Amino acid sequence: MRQTLEGTRQAPRSPAEVWAARQWLNDMMPRLARRVPDAERRRALLSRVHQEARLAGLAPELVLAVIQVESAFQAEAVSSAGAVGLMQIMPFWIRELGLPADDLKDPERNLRYGCTILAHYLAVEDGDLTRALARYNGSLGKTWYPERVMRALSRHWSSAGGVVERLTAER
Repeated sequence: MRQTLEGTRQAPRSPAEVWAARQWLNDMMPRLARRVPDAERRRALLSRVHQEARLAGLAPELVLAVIQVESAFQAEAVSSAGAVGLMQIMPFWIRELGLPADDLKDPERNLRYGCTILAHYLAVEDGDLTRALARYNGSLGKTWYPERVMRALSRHWSSAGGVVERLTAER
């Protein structure tokens, strides 16, 4: 997994990809406004979510749903178990993937870790999103967490293109 994190680069984007990213950003900005009132911070967060999700091969809407469930978009969040930041990354991942100086409360670093970890679990589970989400949460064998994420995805982040249907069809 370290190679995945280190090897992640931003590939050149075609004009169609740039246009699609802008459309996605315009669609998501009002949806996130209640949770992240500052427009500049909201735009920066959405841009980074889109970039990191794309690099990891994830749907950015899925990443938003995970963030909603994990931290309610609070970059400084720390769980009772010690998970940190937007995507609630456990500190042991720094030893596995990063550098001792990595700050998991930094949204950019946290998103890189979270998307890499989730993509890894999807690969481990052969695309089974329910199992990958349960692994991400540390609750493999239980469905309550994947159900919460999918509910958030369906209610708040799924666009007219049907990301929920696309994600479940890919399994």
